[in-house]
Amino acid sequence: MNGMTRRERQIFDIDKILEILDKSKVIHIGMVDGDEPYVVPMNYGYTYENEKLTIWLHGATTGRKLDIIRKNPKVFFEMECDLVPFEGDVACKYGLSYSSLMGKGIATIIEDSEEKQKALSLLMKTQVNKDFQFNEKLASVVGIIKIEVSEFTAKHRPLPSK
Repeated sequence: MNGMTRRERQIFDIDKILEILDKSKVIHIGMVDGDEPYVVPMNYGYTYENEKLTIWLHGATTGRKLDIIRKNPKVFFEMECDLVPFEGDVACKYGLSYSSLMGKGIATIIEDSEEKQKALSLLMKTQVNKDFQFNEKLASVVGIIKIEVSEFTAKHRPLPSK
């Protein structure tokens, strides 16, 4: 990925990056449908194991998003948390403090029931911080997308000093 413009805002500490993953609740998935961009907001779950980030999504078993992924599995994602607006003495001094994470990877549509059940449990853990178990029947009625993240960067824009 291209370098970040405001490098002093980049987050390198993996614990802080995982905190963004825990606090954010919506991920925006960018795809390319032919020659047209397509972005969809979704809930997600994640794992970070052996320095490898994997994002899990759930949704319908049919639809445009799945059709696009089957043709072109390359995706880009973005999420943010800790949004705090601030004011200034002039218009250009107004802004928003935030933390964000963005990156890219390869999306795969998951068909295996056990992997789908695991993904649903991870999604609920990320979204509501509770452990849930899923069975084959529940997993069979949802579509699961796994994103194996190849690159990501995190950023924090702090509140301005007073």
